[in-house]
Amino acid sequence: MTNNEEFKENFNEKSDVRLVINIAQQTLTLYKHNKQMTQYTVSTAKNGIGSQQDSGCTPLGKHVIAAKIGGSEPMNAVFVGRKPTGEVYSAELGKLHPERDWILSRILWLSGLEEGLNKGSNAHGGCDTYQRYIYIHGTPDSEPMGVPLSHGCIRMRNEDILELYEQVIEGVAVTIVAH
Repeated sequence: MTNNEEFKENFNEKSDVRLVINIAQQTLTLYKHNKQMTQYTVSTAKNGIGSQQDSGCTPLGKHVIAAKIGGSEPMNAVFVGRKPTGEVYSAELGKLHPERDWILSRILWLSGLEEGLNKGSNAHGGCDTYQRYIYIHGTPDSEPMGVPLSHGCIRMRNEDILELYEQVIEGVAVTIVAH
C-alpha cells in the first residue's frame, strides 16, 4: 500500500459520513454514524455498469472522494476539465451548445480503491475511476433524474449537489452498488 492509499483508508475510518450509490434504484444515500440522513435521486450511466476506460459506464465498488471542486462558484456554474468557464448554465446556453455534456455547480471527483476493479488496470485495460474522470456533479434541471443517462458519472440536481457538497469532505467513502 502506498502512503496515499494508507492516508485514504485511515481518513475514511475517522469520517462519520459515507455515501452509497445504488444503480438499480438510481439513488445516492448519505449516512452519518451509520444512520441514513438523506437520499437523493440521481442519474448514472446510460451504458450501464462497468469500469473500463472509454466504456461510458458507471464503476462499482469502494471509492473515496478524491477532490471537491467548485465550492466558491455559483449554482449552475459550468465546468470544463474541472475548471469553471465563467458561464452560468441557462436553457439558452444549452440550446447554443447542444453537444456539451454539462457539468454544473460542484464536482466530487471519485477515486477507486480496488485494484483491477476500479483502480489501475486489469486484463481488459485501464479501469481507473480517477483516471476516467468519474464525478458526482450537477446537471441541467431539464435532465431527468431516476433514469440512467450519464456518460459514466453520477448526475444530481444542482440544489442537491450543493447540499451534498457541504456535508462531505475529501476522503469520504463512496460505495457504488448494482442493487
